[in-house]
Amino acid sequence: MTEVQAVIFDIGNVLIEWQPERHYDRLIGGERRRAFFDEFDFHGLMNRIDEGAPFAPTIDDAAREAPTWATELLILRDNWTDLAQPAIPHSVRLLRALKERGVPVFVLSNFGAENFPVSQAQFPFLTEFDRFYISGRMKMRKPDPAIYAAVEADCGLPAQSLLFADDRAENIDAARARGWQTHLFTTPESWADCLVAAGLISREDAA
Repeated sequence: MTEVQAVIFDIGNVLIEWQPERHYDRLIGGERRRAFFDEFDFHGLMNRIDEGAPFAPTIDDAAREAPTWATELLILRDNWTDLAQPAIPHSVRLLRALKERGVPVFVLSNFGAENFPVSQAQFPFLTEFDRFYISGRMKMRKPDPAIYAAVEADCGLPAQSLLFADDRAENIDAARARGWQTHLFTTPESWADCLVAAGLISREDAA
């Protein structure tokens, strides 16, 4: 295995939970939430924001175009920090253990350019990366191969020296196709085991 020169974290479901269905279930009930997600392409809306569309205006446009779901959409606009949370504490500890050992740590996340700073204010650990690759700023998103190429060009490190954790298989597959080392994130414990196996942190750090 090539020596790892940088570790790259995804954010959603790796460092903070991203389960909008669960949040809406609590707010409006499961039946209405299912109707909302069946009739309106919520994740398509988020994809547009992740690709660089402005956060509030894009949601406002969607609410005008789908008035049946305007109230639910404005919840997304006005209560972002309630949806994109809570933190995953074990993953945060792993991030900081890597930094304490001097391992460069980057973030590569599908995240809107305008709502990312809101989450950084809520979760200061999101400010602690050595390099930031945020899709909304880059105007491209995973799993587009171009975003991985842009990371490589910016950091100047060989593809095979990058270790990337993401919770979505298609994002992992795209990174692996470029020669990155990868870990499909399922639990913080399995990610910790991967980092220990790579010699990046100790077993004590992994706890």
